[in-house]
Amino acid sequence: MDSQQQLQRLEQLVEILGSAPTLDQMRRRTLSDKGIAGPTAAHVIEEVHSPYNLACLTFTTGSSAFQNIVGVTFEELPEKTRAARRALEAAGVPQGAEALVSYAPLINVYSAQALSDHGMRWSFLRRSSRDAALVALCRLRPQVFIGESGFLRVALEDAVNLGVADLLPRNVIALCSGTALDLDLLPVAERYGWRIHDLYGCQEFGWIALDGVPLRDDMSLIPSPLGQGFQEVVLGGLPLADSFPVAENGHPCGRKGSLLTFRRRRTHPEYEVFVKESPLSDADLLEKAARSILRIKGRVVKISPDVRLGAPATRLEFVPSLGDGLPVASVSGPEKTRLFDLLVEAQANFQKTGKTDPAWTKRR
Repeated sequence: MDSQQQLQRLEQLVEILGSAPTLDQMRRRTLSDKGIAGPTAAHVIEEVHSPYNLACLTFTTGSSAFQNIVGVTFEELPEKTRAARRALEAAGVPQGAEALVSYAPLINVYSAQALSDHGMRWSFLRRSSRDAALVALCRLRPQVFIGESGFLRVALEDAVNLGVADLLPRNVIALCSGTALDLDLLPVAERYGWRIHDLYGCQEFGWIALDGVPLRDDMSLIPSPLGQGFQEVVLGGLPLADSFPVAENGHPCGRKGSLLTFRRRRTHPEYEVFVKESPLSDADLLEKAARSILRIKGRVVKISPDVRLGAPATRLEFVPSLGDGLPVASVSGPEKTRLFDLLVEAQANFQKTGKTDPAWTKRR
């Protein structure tokens, strides 16, 4: 058999017996699969190769910095979904409700699974504009509106100027998110019997508080460098770089809430996280998990030189990135370090699964 025949035989084997997929055979996760197939004015649709160890890719909104890719691991999804379900139930969203979403990527913060579990159906604007929002509100008459509060306030005011206010649906539940709550929306929405809720969270970690009430059991508050009564929010052991005042007389959208999320200020200097104790016995795994957290969540985690391995639970200390290097607070697990521990678990699970792509084999 000459070389040309050998090549032809090899080519046939590649086509018939090849274990690695072709491009057409690769699994595809589309915008529709993620429940976010709606238009925005700030993005392009770009296909990417998404790592198999991530449940999905999303990105920060860019409200305080450049938009960055965020990775969401499979291990995080149950807690993230549970928080979203708590938000829907606390806001009084009925099972099977129809929702209108003004900004499609907000669905990533819930995870489409949380909405589906609640029996909800949702749709998006034809175009990313206030006029399109008014048309959708009048035509679709949703029970729930999900979107940014300033956008909604101006749209409702435009309805009067454009002569369509009498066609707007009444008694809509508005889950305002994406930016700080515009308090001027409250009297405007009251004219239509709308119930306004202040939903705080982020793409990295999901929903965290509704009307100032925590949605997750692993949320903690620690002293903020800003002082003046501000507290820094820590979720599962990871600081969010967001600080809020805490009030005893309630949130404007609900008396039970004490965290004034609409008065958010960026924490400065930000906190770094130091791992002081860990149930792990493998320091290398802990180091790799810290690097993964920085890459997919943008949070600095360092392993203390005197870290105690094999401890009963995780203990994390928070140190301002500027200053004398002394910790100002700490949290201990397992409840309050739940998110951190899940990300460590994700790293451990990833390391148990070797790369299956022969083209990526590294030799020492």
